[in-house]
Amino acid sequence: MDISIITTMYYSAPYLKEFYERCCREIENITDRYEIIFVNDGSPDRSLELAVSLYEVDNKVRVIDLSRNFGHHKAMMTGLAHAKGKYIFLIDCDLEEEPELLSLFYQKLLEDKCDVVYGVQKERKGNWFEQITGEIYYQLLKSLSGIDFPKNIVTARLMTRRYVKSLLQHREREVTIAGLWHITGYNQIPMYVLKHAKGQTTYNFLKKFAILINAITSFSNKPLVFIFYTGLLISLISAYFILELIIRRLVFNVGLVGWTSLIVSIWFIGGLIICFLGVIGIYISKIFTETKQRPYTIIREIYQQPLPTSRHEQ
Repeated sequence: MDISIITTMYYSAPYLKEFYERCCREIENITDRYEIIFVNDGSPDRSLELAVSLYEVDNKVRVIDLSRNFGHHKAMMTGLAHAKGKYIFLIDCDLEEEPELLSLFYQKLLEDKCDVVYGVQKERKGNWFEQITGEIYYQLLKSLSGIDFPKNIVTARLMTRRYVKSLLQHREREVTIAGLWHITGYNQIPMYVLKHAKGQTTYNFLKKFAILINAITSFSNKPLVFIFYTGLLISLISAYFILELIIRRLVFNVGLVGWTSLIVSIWFIGGLIICFLGVIGIYISKIFTETKQRPYTIIREIYQQPLPTSRHEQ
């Protein structure tokens, strides 16, 4: 198998037929040994039905039907785990990213002998709000994680088998795939691409905010460290005022006001609690990440036809 094309489906019915036809035309310019894998991420529309109809007439089409919606990133990882190609082309099927990028990426990958060619928007699409929030997202992620993530990347990317094999070694269950792409390493080369706008996106503000929180907590413990130092600062400030009150009483014979001493005590104890919880939280976060062994996804059914194999194929 030379090339695997991987895509996920969620409200994708309007785009599937054109996506499939354009993928076939493009990839047949490169090789006739390929597969197209559709991963149905619990799409409530006719996406699964249409993908199965393609599978029924084309033995190079495979359909992986997940038991429910697990999320875009986990669905992509599931598709990558089932790819058999020497090269794996990952792309969304909503036609925001053109399937014709495959030839450009393939040529670039062979010329530069790299492991990954991935798409980057020269200018982030969307209105001013999307552009500003996108910039805030990358700045927060970079500052809190300490990792220089590429900005404005898109899903479309062509990868070698050895890179994908290494990528799949990451076993954390709260998947932030853009971060995993980056930290897997290897020689990765960006290419500027045009990403079209198809209208209403399924990624609303709340989903994007949840992705940001997940990305930060997946790649950084700085929020927990911040909690610790916040508690430590509160404790030091409270200790200073306690010392001042004691000096005023012993040296200047100034009486202590009841509510003042009570509030200071609450601040002091509260600061200590936050400080201690921060320390415990750092360890719990590490244990939690390592011990949670839930599967990425649960596959309900795989639609595939047996392909002819030769002893030369891996």
